[in-house]
Amino acid sequence: MSEFSKSEIVGISALLVHAAKIDENYSNDEKDLILHFIDSISDTSTQNKETLKEAERLEANSNQLLQFTNEIKKKSEEIKSKIIEQICKIMISDNKIDQYESNLLRRICGLIYFPDKLCGEIKLKLLENK
Repeated sequence: MSEFSKSEIVGISALLVHAAKIDENYSNDEKDLILHFIDSISDTSTQNKETLKEAERLEANSNQLLQFTNEIKKKSEEIKSKIIEQICKIMISDNKIDQYESNLLRRICGLIYFPDKLCGEIKLKLLENK
């Protein structure tokens, strides 16, 4: 059983979609990364493309990060780390992190109470392994 409800999975996925779109280039590689993440936290891999479509609709109709981060901030450090790692993977998938992506990452970390130092370590590890 997944430790996430369906609505939490859609909300987290919407946050990932937002991170992917922040540089105005929402690529198929980024969609694949989000689908892979949904697979990793969901029990129903057969419905994951529909989950992504729901997340895209939610993100398109929302202008607040808060609704996406409220549930995440209640989760364990391990889960937050997994989500931050996924956001970083999406942001570096095009081999660069621009100022808007960096700013979004800092804001998300603040909203979910995730330490900047750990975020930096995750980002550095991913950049070194790219």
